[in-house]
Amino acid sequence: MFVDKVKVYVKGGDGGNGMVAYRREKYVPDGGPAGGDGGRGASVIFEVEEGLRTLMDFRYQRHFKAPRGEHGRPKNQHGKNAEDMVVKVPPGTTVIDEKTGEVIADLTEHGQRAVIAKGGRGGRGNTRFATPVNPAPEIAENGEPGIERDVILELKVLADVGLVGFPSVGKSTLLSVVSAAKPKIADYHFTTITPNLGVVETDDGRSFVMADLPGLIEGAHEGVGLGHQFLRHIERTRVIVHLIDMSALEGRDPYDDYLKINEELKQYNLRLMERPQLIVANKMDMPGADENLEKFKEQLEDDVQIFPISAITRKGVRELLLTVADKIEETPEFPLYEETEQSTRVMYRHEKEEVPFVITRDDDGAFVLSGAELEKLFKMTDFSRDESIRRFSRQLRHMGVDEALRQRGAKDGDLVRLMKFEFEFIE
Repeated sequence: MFVDKVKVYVKGGDGGNGMVAYRREKYVPDGGPAGGDGGRGASVIFEVEEGLRTLMDFRYQRHFKAPRGEHGRPKNQHGKNAEDMVVKVPPGTTVIDEKTGEVIADLTEHGQRAVIAKGGRGGRGNTRFATPVNPAPEIAENGEPGIERDVILELKVLADVGLVGFPSVGKSTLLSVVSAAKPKIADYHFTTITPNLGVVETDDGRSFVMADLPGLIEGAHEGVGLGHQFLRHIERTRVIVHLIDMSALEGRDPYDDYLKINEELKQYNLRLMERPQLIVANKMDMPGADENLEKFKEQLEDDVQIFPISAITRKGVRELLLTVADKIEETPEFPLYEETEQSTRVMYRHEKEEVPFVITRDDDGAFVLSGAELEKLFKMTDFSRDESIRRFSRQLRHMGVDEALRQRGAKDGDLVRLMKFEFEFIE
């Protein structure tokens, strides 16, 4: 089975908790704080593995949760950092954040890596909070939570040449003739339902990868037929070889087929039309093909070179392959996504500042606090120690939570809810 799109959940490891500890040694009075920091949580990293060809492994494992860092220890010992979790993906994998639609990484080369979910930093031990005013603090932070997100993995076949055309025009036959690939070949539409790859070697020793892609039909850009399942794979190819059935045995007009396929490519992604396209008139061994080819040439407005071939008899195939190899050499790779600004200029633009917290009301009248910054602060607070709770209260006041609650009408004794925890509002 060929799997080319899958949704997975990834979570970076939480940082280890900092420790509250004191130096206790003989003959060392008032040794002071000695709690170590927690270790860094592991990140989830995707790495390209050349041997992989599908996303099949992700059908069976869809959750990747990296280990957390080790907690801090006494005697100022730092907790051990967790080792990053490396997940292997096939070349041609695009990683997209499901929530925002942002492309996180486009992984194409063997060994290429991308951090998909960053691990959290370790919490600070009580040594870090010592001041002249408070030389023996009972405060330590919990580890920072790692980033968690749902991502969509899309696999787009890495091929130099893509064979396009209506179903049953002879794409699979051509691939089987010019390479060692053994695609399924039969006399019915959509015999090919997954892309087939083959390495083609020309007479002069050059080689390239050719992909036989599932047949296109009208409306494919809207998802009709195999739709986007096919079209996403054409995006990475450098040269498009457009096969047309010149025998017209199925009653279709070759010129009409040619226009419809190009329209589908254009509707899906306008940049596909930038790629060089070779028009191949296949099935020239069939009766009536020569007449259809002459008519086709008359209807073409541009003076475009057409390659008449017969995949079955191999007539004209050699010249086609040599031309394809020439085109690949002179055609650069097309970037799938626009590169980010690489120049040295600094761009200053106004960005809407993220709100640190949001206040809403529940059905029972309780005030509900939410917001990424506030929830992160909450998770990093050790509520088993009074001094840590007092520090958390000061941080809320500094963020303006108290004032915002008063403006929303909060009074002494009102219930305030943060995540799964509840506390009373006190003036």
